[in-house]
Amino acid sequence: MRLWIRELAAENGWTLTEVATRSGVHYSTLKSYARSPGMAMADIGALLKLARTFEVSIEKLLDFVKQ
Repeated sequence: MRLWIRELAAENGWTLTEVATRSGVHYSTLKSYARSPGMAMADIGALLKLARTFEVSIEKLLDFVKQ
């Protein structure tokens, strides 16, 4: 699973710092999520905040990689 944080931020013309401010998700958490090629655990509260901030569904925020 990968999060489309950098791509969605770029679509909106935002930096990760701006996403952190707009969403209330800590910058260090965003940076970790954006950097990780695969994620075993993610905070559902943070994912919901990010989905609301980007005005997308959780499904759009997540990229499920088939193995």
